[in-house]
Amino acid sequence: MTDIAMELFKNKIEDLADKLYSTQEQNIYSAAEICAETIRNNGVIHVFGSGHSVGFGIEMSGRTGCLAPVHTIETTDFVLKGKVSLETFRDQDIVFERTPDIADQLYGLYDIHKDDCFIIISNSGINGVVIDMAITAKQRGHKVIIITSWKHTNAEPSRHPSGKKLYEFGDVVIDNCSPQGDALIETDGVEKVCSVSAIMCALIAQSLTMNTCSILDESGDDVPLFAENETEEGKKHNALLKKKYEGRI
Repeated sequence: MTDIAMELFKNKIEDLADKLYSTQEQNIYSAAEICAETIRNNGVIHVFGSGHSVGFGIEMSGRTGCLAPVHTIETTDFVLKGKVSLETFRDQDIVFERTPDIADQLYGLYDIHKDDCFIIISNSGINGVVIDMAITAKQRGHKVIIITSWKHTNAEPSRHPSGKKLYEFGDVVIDNCSPQGDALIETDGVEKVCSVSAIMCALIAQSLTMNTCSILDESGDDVPLFAENETEEGKKHNALLKKKYEGRI
């Protein structure tokens, strides 16, 4: 039974990956063009997702093979920078992922420049903080790339006071092709198993990185990738990149 279940999951993931690359290839490339232009102008790519979507920024940044000018925005920075207490942040009556009107405060925590762009991720695309961040970024003149699930976002009403959804604020919108509710495989009961948005977003993140690097390389621009840190040459290379973007990533 275990082997059958694993084979089923493998087949379904492969089908989703095929769907992603057959339907979203152009959108991923268009998003990469925005990222390349940002880097070309010495800008930084700010990545923001709440809940499990935080993983997109982690996937794109801070390790060998990742672009250096990528900064992950996290709501936990409200606590780390002393804006709210840990008790308030953990208060179940104040779910930050669903709270509107805090994106301006979050935006203000960082050194964000006019040529920076934003990648904002939400599987549902209906919660307050991600929509507010998209609105804030657009109002300040930044390009915005949205990663969401079309099936999920079209199945539920917005929780934002405007009634709008995240995708409505994107210069480019990428469908992560995940199902409504995220879990993929039905069981004998009401439950499903195997949430897949993190896997699909990892594919998008790495594909976006690859295309961005390719665009920069083809135009003769520097490609600011982190190298392995095991050699003196790699350490020196990485130190120079960190110095260039110091205080911004």
